[in-house]
Amino acid sequence: MTENTQQSPRDGGPNSSPTELPTQYAPAEVEGPLYERWVERGYFEADEKSEKPPYTIVIPPPNVTGSLHLGHAFEHTLIDALTRRKRMQGYETLWQPGMDHAGIATQNVVERELAKEGVSRHDLGREAFVERVWRWKGESGGQISGQMKRLGDGVAWSRERFTMDEGLSKAVQTIFKRLYDDELIYRAERIINWCPRCLTAISDIEVEYQDDDGELVSIKYGEGDASIVVATTRAETMLGDTAVAVHPDDERYRHLVGTEIELPLTGRRIPVVADEHVDPEFGTGAVKVTPAHDPNDFEIGRRHDLPNLAVLDERGVITAHGPFEGLDRFEARSAIVAALRAEGRIVAEKRPYTHSVGHCSRCKTTIEPRLSMQWWVKVGPLAKAAGDAVRDGKVDIHPKEMESRYFGWVDNLHDWCISRQLWWGHRIPVWYGPNGEVVCVGPDDEAPTGEGWTQDTDVLDTWFSSGLWPFSTLGWPEKTPSVEKFYPNSVLVTGYDILFFWVARMMMFGLYAMDGTPPFKTIALHGMVRDERGKKMSKSFGNAVNPLDWMDKYGSDAVRFTLARGANPGTDVPIGEDWVQGSRNFANKIWNATRFALMNGATVEGELPPAEQLSATDRWILSRLNTVVAEVDAYYDDYQFAKLSDALFHFAWDEVFDWYVELSKTTFMAGGPAADASRRVLGEVLDVTLRLLHPVVPFVTETLWTTLTGRESLVIAEWPADSGFRDAAAEREIETVQQVVTEVRRFRSDQGLQPGQKVPARLDLAGTRLAAHEAAMRSLLRLQPAGEDFTATASLPVAGATVALDLSGAIDVAAERKRLSKDLAAAEKEKAQANGKLGNEAFLGKAPEHVVAKIRTRLETAEADIVRISAQLAALPKA
Repeated sequence: MTENTQQSPRDGGPNSSPTELPTQYAPAEVEGPLYERWVERGYFEADEKSEKPPYTIVIPPPNVTGSLHLGHAFEHTLIDALTRRKRMQGYETLWQPGMDHAGIATQNVVERELAKEGVSRHDLGREAFVERVWRWKGESGGQISGQMKRLGDGVAWSRERFTMDEGLSKAVQTIFKRLYDDELIYRAERIINWCPRCLTAISDIEVEYQDDDGELVSIKYGEGDASIVVATTRAETMLGDTAVAVHPDDERYRHLVGTEIELPLTGRRIPVVADEHVDPEFGTGAVKVTPAHDPNDFEIGRRHDLPNLAVLDERGVITAHGPFEGLDRFEARSAIVAALRAEGRIVAEKRPYTHSVGHCSRCKTTIEPRLSMQWWVKVGPLAKAAGDAVRDGKVDIHPKEMESRYFGWVDNLHDWCISRQLWWGHRIPVWYGPNGEVVCVGPDDEAPTGEGWTQDTDVLDTWFSSGLWPFSTLGWPEKTPSVEKFYPNSVLVTGYDILFFWVARMMMFGLYAMDGTPPFKTIALHGMVRDERGKKMSKSFGNAVNPLDWMDKYGSDAVRFTLARGANPGTDVPIGEDWVQGSRNFANKIWNATRFALMNGATVEGELPPAEQLSATDRWILSRLNTVVAEVDAYYDDYQFAKLSDALFHFAWDEVFDWYVELSKTTFMAGGPAADASRRVLGEVLDVTLRLLHPVVPFVTETLWTTLTGRESLVIAEWPADSGFRDAAAEREIETVQQVVTEVRRFRSDQGLQPGQKVPARLDLAGTRLAAHEAAMRSLLRLQPAGEDFTATASLPVAGATVALDLSGAIDVAAERKRLSKDLAAAEKEKAQANGKLGNEAFLGKAPEHVVAKIRTRLETAEADIVRISAQLAALPKA
């Protein structure tokens, strides 16, 4: 890898003769070739033999089926900024890239392709189908990698991994075998989330809840005094009821506990049981118990030794004998309610009844809780270790207030269903023998062979393999040099929405597999990207944004800066196109200011002149520069991307470009030693500012910095350090200059003067330190020298100085006095109305506090307007 050193222009570096920049920045012409050059030169690669301290971040592996969405762009921008800064600070950085095989999503994509050909995966068979998926992956999968390059992701491409490549598959088999041998993996029948369309169990994170309109029906079980009314939104499951449950302390039903009542439509009799899970205050205080089709009912069933009666098959079709057999679950629901109504069993109906219903995130099918034989991880000891690692300070969660959410999850974690009824994925390494034998096979074991031996048909949940990501990508289970160098990761940057699913699993597996060493030292959580109104982005809402469209229109730097500037730890990020446009304008501002600097001889050559040889303007900007360096470092260390971006924006635009550059123009025009010193200071300020901006906006800064300095690349340049130079006196002096300029500009605007309109003025700067800045102030304020016929028509005392102006002929005094008089009358009327209401006791006694507060605000605004407008009228030339 290229050393973190640079060639200076006189060393004959690749850009040793800075050329004039084009008049406009064209991101589309710069970004692609520039990124390829970075990759070709190996800047992003990580050397495990390096003696530099390591800094490791893994990419949250996107699905192989995925494309770059705004959430990816947001997260990748933050990770890239951290990594680029650490590289510049002298760390051996590894940003580990790769993709997840995305079991259900990928299988669905390929199955849809097959359907177009009139073929199903069952027609092909398992082996041929898996081969087809691998072929699709090679031809069409992973388009997101190219899109990451568009964004500027500085990942180590030579280390790219895939969760089903040979090395990671070995890691999966190794940890499965270890967990199995330690009795932390087992097979059991439990209630799981089942998708009748995908025909597999799915994880909690793959269930999307939404409010659906259904119906709530109240059904009478039993007769007379031995009857109980239960309410349900899933009448079809009553065919599988094996009990009715009530609370032990509910006096209404105590006489029925231990008895049996008849289940309508079936002729079966079921017991009434007492269970503390039942809420006696909700509904009738009685619930139907269907252990095979509801997780809470399953637990009640276990406590009371109830039978598990499954009445729906894997496709959601009724299997119970009787007139409903063969009906889809939703058809059966209507038919069963009609049958109950005919028997007079429906006590009440509420339609529509809006309630939260789980849907498969892949195909949007309504999820069916289903009793199924599955493989499980016993998470108790693993989750405890994951919680203790944070409690003991081994791992920091940032922001700290997110810790409670983490503990709320890991401290109450249920055993994890890890098997999926798919063909694409890591197949469970368990074989079954002809005589009931069960053998778990590790990567170095021989699988059993012979008649009657079969491998488990299920595959593992993709979160199982992605949970190994921080160390499997480095070559584990082998003790590779990469594992030794780059584990544990320095920080994990990810969204709080997968804190429970991916982060918790990595914590559990990392601590288990790596001898108690957690997978990362810090978990930095960010929020979700939303639209400018704070609404979740969704195709169905019509507000989803393709970040590539914005990159095409405004450049990748503009998208990155907008995202970083909105990134407050742990909170959601609203974003709109006008903000991206504003960031594009910022990139153009940087471009134009650097172009001006180059045209005026700004240089990075030689040492900075000593402070005593610098003007107050030069000392001010250098003082401010070092303050900003310190602020940006502190914000980076606290993952405050919004604050560091905002600090850099205002320093670069407001202080460097709008003030220092403008104040220096007269110095450059005058020439001489002062101009030479300012050219060197301007070069220094731009050099450091571009370095500070580079991690967030890498493309435009790289182009400008290499042109300014003639050196090789900002990617491997040294990160700026705070030199400690501060000059409070110079800062106060320039603040005074800014105050005078700002006040006079405001006065000019109030008087209706055009920005470029020149007017004669006399500046009385006696007794102030502003005399040295008179030429600059006159230039900024468009003030001409006072001639012999000068007559002051307005005088402004500002910051100990007096600025007298001759506005005669510059404005239409009569028209301006008429306009201001009209505004004054409106302000006085507003004041009178507000005073009238606030003086009315009846109004004050009845009006809400927020209304009264609004009236008081209107009064304050009106009074301020009266003072301002009166001053403007007084300053007008006399008629």
